[in-house]
Amino acid sequence: MAAGYAEILRARHAMRLLTGTLVGRLPNAIAAIAIVLFVREEGGTYSLAGALAAVYGVANAVGQPVLGRLVDLRGQPKVQLPAAVLSALAMTVFALVGTDTPVVAYLAVAAAGLFTPPLEGGLRALWPSVLPREEQVHVAYAMDAIAQEVMFTVGPLLVTVCVSLWSAQAALVVLNVIGVLGALSVVLSKPSRAWRSAPREAHWLGALRSPGLLVLLAAFLFIGLALGSITVAGVSYGDDNGGDAVYGWMMAALGLGALVGGAVYGARQWSGAPEGRLRWLVALLALFYVPLAIVPGPVAMVALTAVAGVFLAPCIACAFIVVDRHAPRGTVTEAFSWLVTTFTVGASVGTAVAGPVVEWGGTRWGFAVPAVTGALALLVLLATGRVLSAPHASGRVALSSENDPNRAVQPRFSSGDRA
Repeated sequence: MAAGYAEILRARHAMRLLTGTLVGRLPNAIAAIAIVLFVREEGGTYSLAGALAAVYGVANAVGQPVLGRLVDLRGQPKVQLPAAVLSALAMTVFALVGTDTPVVAYLAVAAAGLFTPPLEGGLRALWPSVLPREEQVHVAYAMDAIAQEVMFTVGPLLVTVCVSLWSAQAALVVLNVIGVLGALSVVLSKPSRAWRSAPREAHWLGALRSPGLLVLLAAFLFIGLALGSITVAGVSYGDDNGGDAVYGWMMAALGLGALVGGAVYGARQWSGAPEGRLRWLVALLALFYVPLAIVPGPVAMVALTAVAGVFLAPCIACAFIVVDRHAPRGTVTEAFSWLVTTFTVGASVGTAVAGPVVEWGGTRWGFAVPAVTGALALLVLLATGRVLSAPHASGRVALSSENDPNRAVQPRFSSGDRA
C-alpha cells in the first residue's frame, strides 16, 4: 500500500501540487470555526456567528462552480491566484472591521466565500498530466480524498493553536495569507501553467448538461446530508454521554475510519466500470450508518462511528472517476467544483434537518437521518443506473469561439485525450 502511494508522490510535480493545494485550501477548511471564534472574541452572539458562517458557506457553494468554469475557459493561474488574493483580502477586512458594522461583516464574509479558489477541482484536472498511467490517477484521487480528511481534521487544530498563541483576529489573517502562498505554489508550477482545457461546446449549462453528472450530484447531495446530520446527532449524543470529549472522539473516529478506508481503496486496482462500484460503496456506506441508531455506550459508539466512516473516502474517490468520465469535454474543473458544491450544500442541509429531528425524537432519531439519506443516495443511483452507465457522447464536440485559443487538449483518460 505504502509503495503505491510513494510511487505517486515520487512523480515529478506531484508532491508540490498536492501540498500546495492542501495549504491553499486551508482557509476554506478553517473558515467556519475561525469565524465563530472571532465573533465570540468580539463579543458577538452565537446567532451572529452562525449566520456569518452560513453566509460564507452559501457564497462558497455559489462561487466554486462559477470559478471552475472560468478556470476551464481561462486557465488556472489567471483565475486561481486572483481569487485566492481577493478571498484573503475580504477575510482580512472582516478581521479588521469586526462585527461592529454588521453589513460590512456580512459582505466581507460573503466575498471571502465567493472568491475561494477551486483548487480542489483544479488538482483533479491536473493529475492526468502529471501521472503517466490511468491507474495511478485513480490512486491519486483516493489519496486526494484522504488528504481532504486530514486537512479538515488538522485545520481546526491550527485555528485553536493560533488563537491560543495570538488571537482569533490574527488566526483569520495569518491562515488566509498561508492559503494564498499555497495557491501561489500551485499556479507557478509547470503543470498548472501548461494546463489548458479541451475544446468545449458553448453551452450555458456547462458541465450540468451531462445527465450522468446530474445523477451523481443528486446522489452526493444525500451523502452530504448524511454527513452533516451525523455532526448534529453526535453533539446530542455527547450531551447525554460524557460531553464534548465523547463528541470529539466520535468525530475523530469518523475521520480515522475515512482515512483507513481511503488508504485501502486507493492501494487496490479495481476492475469493471466505476459506476457499478460506486453503487456498492454507497450501499455499504448507508448500511453501516444504520447501527449508529442503536446509540450504545461511548466506547461502542466511537467504534461504530469509525466503521461508519470507512466507506466515505472510497465513495468520494470513486465519484472523482465517474465525474471525469461524464463531464462534457472542456468542463472538467467546473464538474469537479459542482461535486464539491453539492456535497457542501448537502452537509449544510443535513445540519439544518437533524436539529429539529433530534429535538422531536431524540438522539436515536437523529442518527436515523444518515441511514435514511444514505439509502436515498443509493436509490438515486439504482433508479438512474441506465443514465449513469450510458456512454458519454458529449466528450466529442465541435470547436467554438468559447474554446481555448491554443486548441490545447485537456488531459483526460476517459475520452482518450492526453496532454
